Amino acid sequence: MPNIKSAEKRVRIIEKKTMQNNMIKTGYKTITKKFEKAVADKNINEAESLLSEASKKIDQACTKGVIKKNTASRKKSRLSKMLNELKK
Repeated sequence: MPNIKSAEKRVRIIEKKTMQNNMIKTGYKTITKKFEKAVADKNINEAESLLSEASKKIDQACTKGVIKKNTASRKKSRLSKMLNELKK
């Protein structure tokens, strides 16, 4: 437990930031799972709309610094690859 007032404030701020980061992370993971379920069900129309949503959420997480740029790029690439394989 911190003794200094500024350290106590940092603890409060870190808790708040951690909650925000977890919300962002949960958001893109949820939409990714919905996309993967649509691909598994072979629902191309729904998968296409969910892919754009997932890309948007992943980009937002990257912009906020929750995930790194290359990680975001890799995730989007894998999702689009899944959709392209479904279309074949």
